[in-house]
Amino acid sequence: MSIIQVNNLSKVFRINQKDPGLRGAIKALVKPRHIDKVAVNRISFQVDKGEMVGYIGVNGAGKSTTIKLLTGILLPSGGRVRVLGLDPHRQRVANAQNIGVVFGQRTQLWWDLALIESLNLIGKIYQVKPDRYQQLLKQFSTTLELDELLHIPIRNMSLGQKMRAELAAALIHEPQIVYLDEPTIGLDLIVKERIREFIKQQNRERGITVILTTHDLGDIEELCQRVIIIDDGQLFYDGPLNTIKDRFGKYRQITFETLAPVGKIKLPPGAEIATNGHTPGERELIIRFDRTMTTASQVAAEIMNQVEVVDFSLSEPGLASIIKQIYNGALQSGATS
Repeated sequence: MSIIQVNNLSKVFRINQKDPGLRGAIKALVKPRHIDKVAVNRISFQVDKGEMVGYIGVNGAGKSTTIKLLTGILLPSGGRVRVLGLDPHRQRVANAQNIGVVFGQRTQLWWDLALIESLNLIGKIYQVKPDRYQQLLKQFSTTLELDELLHIPIRNMSLGQKMRAELAAALIHEPQIVYLDEPTIGLDLIVKERIREFIKQQNRERGITVILTTHDLGDIEELCQRVIIIDDGQLFYDGPLNTIKDRFGKYRQITFETLAPVGKIKLPPGAEIATNGHTPGERELIIRFDRTMTTASQVAAEIMNQVEVVDFSLSEPGLASIIKQIYNGALQSGATS
């Protein structure tokens, strides 16, 4: 069942322009000039209950604007959006009861208050029953390791501690939908992994729906099975993450460690030498191959018949390299799946 419905959604910002200096300011008052900046351009998609969707794009693509439209912060310039049947902007209070939001570069917590005071206040604002609030607080304190942070003011926390606190604040009223805008920005690997595991746990145990925007494609690979790619306000792709990998990730690499420098060798169709390094103490041969034309075992067998190999390893293309291909023109505008 679709709980988020977006149909031909658009957002246009009117930006005033003026020349520099006093003369420019006076001219702008007498004869104002402006341009229209299209941030979101007639996009459509649906999200079902319990889905975790990666919403990705370069800076300025329209990701955060879309999230603000879904949360009701912004009024659409055109099109229609419904979240659990509600108009997010016109029914902002009712919509807020159903959603949680984490903006990686902004906080919803009170800067000078201890975390427990902020959480208590949020619980009262959302009218969470006291017994249930205490259950959730205990659960979040354990899974997010908040016990030592509850009596510390937000201003005195590290970035990783703040993000764990933000997640607790966004989920303390048990929303059905959570929007995560860059939730792991600037965090170290250990904190990122802890946050990812917490999000997966909440999705698994409570069936929350997650919309995730991030530049960290590791978050997408860890959490999402579906991705929506947006660029310049337009939808490029909406479909399974595996389809993207299969379509644009057909090239793999095998790295061979050899006993001696490698001269001229024969390769199977679809394979080529990516690197043939012979620095002192290093004998490395990297073969790049098209998996639709040959297999890793065929490439390895061909090399081992010609060269004495000490060790070898196979690497898959990362999502980052695949997305780079897409933005370099591999996927044409409007080619959705």
